[in-house]
Amino acid sequence: MKVPKRIATVIMNSLKGGVVPRIGLPYITVGRESEINALLYDVDIISEGGASFRFVTGKYGSGKSFLLQTIRNYVMDRNFVVVDADLSPERRLQGTKGQGLATYKELIRNMSTKTCPEGGALQLILDRWINSVRSEVVSEKGITQESPDFNKEVERKIYEVINALNEMVHGFDFAKLLSVYYKSFVNADDEMKGKVIKWFRGEYVNKTEAKSELGVNIVITDDDWYEYIKLFAMFLKKAGYSGMMILIDELVNIYKIPNAITRQYNYEKILTMYNDALQGKAKYLGIIMGSTPQCIEDTRRGVYSYEALRSRLEAGTFSKEGYSDMLSPVIKLQPLTNEEMLILAEKLSIIHADLFGYERKITEEDLVDFIRIEFGRIGAEQNITPREVIRDFIELLNILWQNPDSDVKEILGSDSFSYAKNSLNDVEIEKEFEEFEI
Repeated sequence: MKVPKRIATVIMNSLKGGVVPRIGLPYITVGRESEINALLYDVDIISEGGASFRFVTGKYGSGKSFLLQTIRNYVMDRNFVVVDADLSPERRLQGTKGQGLATYKELIRNMSTKTCPEGGALQLILDRWINSVRSEVVSEKGITQESPDFNKEVERKIYEVINALNEMVHGFDFAKLLSVYYKSFVNADDEMKGKVIKWFRGEYVNKTEAKSELGVNIVITDDDWYEYIKLFAMFLKKAGYSGMMILIDELVNIYKIPNAITRQYNYEKILTMYNDALQGKAKYLGIIMGSTPQCIEDTRRGVYSYEALRSRLEAGTFSKEGYSDMLSPVIKLQPLTNEEMLILAEKLSIIHADLFGYERKITEEDLVDFIRIEFGRIGAEQNITPREVIRDFIELLNILWQNPDSDVKEILGSDSFSYAKNSLNDVEIEKEFEEFEI
């Protein structure tokens, strides 16, 4: 397993910093087979015109973000367009000060495809769509691009796609902008193309500006941004992609909102998205949200505080400890086993040795000792997470590399090696402020 140096560097730096690398995940993925298979089952449904909605829950450092990034890579390989965003105090699902629109902007900014995995793929997708239509006309009609009928045939195919969107909410204006983009493409008018891209990104502030520059009397807002996501999903299918996957992480930032009414509005938006996916109102669209268990299950502040969601998502009568229903809307991440962590440690030791160009001297016995010591700590069974184990292990590898004469057993048994602190399972709220809301 030879990992390119650039990717190996990203892997090591990201994992040591406690974050998930956006590239190189196949080199270090272990376990999570049942979770991945469940989510990939959804992918098949989405590509056939369905929709799905899932929550992935686990405590901090348990691998939620890792799983989301893994799914991101899988679905891009299956010709999906992926948009992803982390929620924050400035980015919510619903807001009165642009927080919902800010989430939409982040999603579109991170729009990615297999050929453009780092985001910013919107213009590439639009240009590819137009070029593919032109190629289809050449092959189906047997005419060249110089033919007088060529542009007429291309326009006819373009309007077939556009007309299919007209029936959807805001579909007429969305279709009109696609038409403006096509004409700008044909006329090589990069300025007008840029304005259309700006509109699709949600960057027009008021209707007057959009009307004067593009001829549409509408802009994307906090209230309706999700409708445009559904339009994008339908358009992307028409443009030759399998569908669209939305990945939203850090749902805990909604749980943290101090104002109960604002929280409820955000949970209401989640309910709308959930209902659309399960009732068939959305097509070619998958939504996965990452959260902590408390963020979902807390009946005072969490998702379950919104009764309509609690009644839909709560586990049924027959769910017991040790039984996992991977077809339920909420997928609870199980801890990686000691054996899976051992395999991961071995992979990381190989990558580390290749990256820094030294002969790997850590043995399988050393790896077993490390895992046994990590999981032998008091409370480790309930509290230790993959993130903590990985950070400890990379620190151990760094020490061994920088001190070639050192011994693994010596380091593990000495006071100089400090373990990563246990992450907080959930958000801690001081007791005296528990019932206090602004």
